[in-house]
Amino acid sequence: MKRDSFRVLFFLKKTRLLKNGEASVCMRITVNGTRVENNIRKSIDPALWSQAKETARGKSRRACDLNTYIEEARIKLYQIFCELEQQNRLVTAHLLQELFFGQEKPEEVRTLLGTMQEHNDQCRALVGTDYALITVRRYESCRRYLAELIRQRYGKEDLPLTEVNGELVRAFAFYLKTEKGCQQNTVIRYMKCLKKITNLACANDWMAKDPFLGIRFHEKEVVREFLTMDELQTIYHKEFPLERLTLVRDVFIFAAFTGLAFIDVQQLAPEHIVRDNNGNLWIRKPRQKTKNMCNIPLLDIPQEILRKYADHPTCRKKGVLLPVPCNQKMNSYLKEIADICMIRKNLTTHCARHSYATSVCLVNGVSLENVAKMLGHSNIKMTQHYARVLDSSILRDMMQVERAIAKLG
Repeated sequence: MKRDSFRVLFFLKKTRLLKNGEASVCMRITVNGTRVENNIRKSIDPALWSQAKETARGKSRRACDLNTYIEEARIKLYQIFCELEQQNRLVTAHLLQELFFGQEKPEEVRTLLGTMQEHNDQCRALVGTDYALITVRRYESCRRYLAELIRQRYGKEDLPLTEVNGELVRAFAFYLKTEKGCQQNTVIRYMKCLKKITNLACANDWMAKDPFLGIRFHEKEVVREFLTMDELQTIYHKEFPLERLTLVRDVFIFAAFTGLAFIDVQQLAPEHIVRDNNGNLWIRKPRQKTKNMCNIPLLDIPQEILRKYADHPTCRKKGVLLPVPCNQKMNSYLKEIADICMIRKNLTTHCARHSYATSVCLVNGVSLENVAKMLGHSNIKMTQHYARVLDSSILRDMMQVERAIAKLG
């Protein structure tokens, strides 16, 4: 294991002299590059101080007393440092300071992984109310990867928050890319997890400086695949030999014609279907992820799918409208469906949401604002991530321009 570096330095504070013209003697403790400074409540004439030897010049009683104190302080600090290392305790400059002055509070020494574990435990306790399980798992993975990096790079089991700096942040990003094979956007997700912990530490004065200061990460634009209306119709009308594929197809098509995310389709219950004054059926449900309300007119195809599974045993048992398998099975079976339907695209449950925004709504002239409302987005910029401008849309708009120009001619 890599040994901690330790150093103690005595110096004069010459920038602010005392009324009698003397300068205060200060002690600086440095451990692994992190330091703390203390006024040892002793002073001396600057002319009688040797910085090279870190002692007072002369044989006066006052000079001898100061030099004795400095020598004894060095010995005491070194003994404390050695004892902490022998006990395999986490050594920090702040801890040495507290032990030297008789203010030991080792239980209050905040560490990076310890703080993150505390945060993750609280998040896991709030799964289903404030957090989704997948979010908590990301925080837990982030902590696990950080622990691996700290052991590999620093030879330790944890790091005090006071030693977390920009070097660690950059090293973590590099580690995720090289050792874990994470792509840029995945790296950014983990960095956001780490930044939340460091922000928490800064807010509680557990850290003096934000380690992300001056560090910027830029997400790469990801082009998500979506299905055209023809491809959706091909899947919808296809006869599948296996019941599990038929079920997955129906759930996927339902999501593609409602725009609901996987978890919202899985949680869709009878109370989320409402009828307006004109007799039209709507889905009105808060999104599980953001709690934003979705207002979605229920088209004929999803209505037909709901009727198909109205008496399904799983639906009756769980009080939901569709017997939705887990996301992993859905995505696995969707690959089979794509092969059977000869669709050369990577089908996933999220692909349905993109298909709704693009092929069902925008291609048919639905405004971006209304698409945002149906998807449950609070910001139209989020909807632009889902919506794609198709050649057919461009051609339709430009044909209008051409007709307008023709009238002028």
